[in-house]
Amino acid sequence: MAFGGYTDALAARYRQITMLDYLILIALPVLGVLGVLGINRAPMEIDEYPAIDRIAMFIGRVTMLLIAIVVCVMMYEVILRYVFERPTLWANEMSLWLAGFVFILAGFYAMQQRSHIRIYLLYDMLPRSLQKICDIVSTVLIVGFAFFLVYGGYGEAKAKLLRWETFGTAFDPPIPATLKPLVLIVVTLVAIQSVLNLIADWNKEPEIHSSADDIDQDELERLKKSIGEG
Repeated sequence: MAFGGYTDALAARYRQITMLDYLILIALPVLGVLGVLGINRAPMEIDEYPAIDRIAMFIGRVTMLLIAIVVCVMMYEVILRYVFERPTLWANEMSLWLAGFVFILAGFYAMQQRSHIRIYLLYDMLPRSLQKICDIVSTVLIVGFAFFLVYGGYGEAKAKLLRWETFGTAFDPPIPATLKPLVLIVVTLVAIQSVLNLIADWNKEPEIHSSADDIDQDELERLKKSIGEG
């Protein structure tokens, strides 16, 4: 340690941020703004939403794209491994890294779309006034959970990001440096989105939920028209 061995060990484990990393960090917010401004509603998404919900909808599009990329990477690895017998050093960790982004980001989009699993058996039986109380309680719980998670994990996430901590393998992607802070960011966004949902749904009339809610009505109408035309 006195002769720099400890520093060398840290340098070997935590590599320096490169120019490519800086370019990516600059490009991400620029592409994000352009994507949010150009978002359009897709079938099965909620009909009415405030402008700020475009952020979650854009994140949803990015998540869907990442899923496609993960599939392509895995197929590429399978072909190289079992057909050409030349496996890559990066495909498995790249899939793991991208899947982590998908797992984290999907929760934000699901919150905006009200797609998280909920049990409506008792909720639908309540008058709207009590439903609002239930909505308030659930929102408070979400915000409280987000607060304590960020409060407890901020120090570790900051340290991993500033050290640019990597995975410690041959490919060595910065999985800890990116996913740990992203968890806290997305949890915060989910909490904010839950409050926005509460405000947006406050004056809605009571609705009875059923399995038919999962049917894509737009797609169903297109099928009916195509059958009628046939």
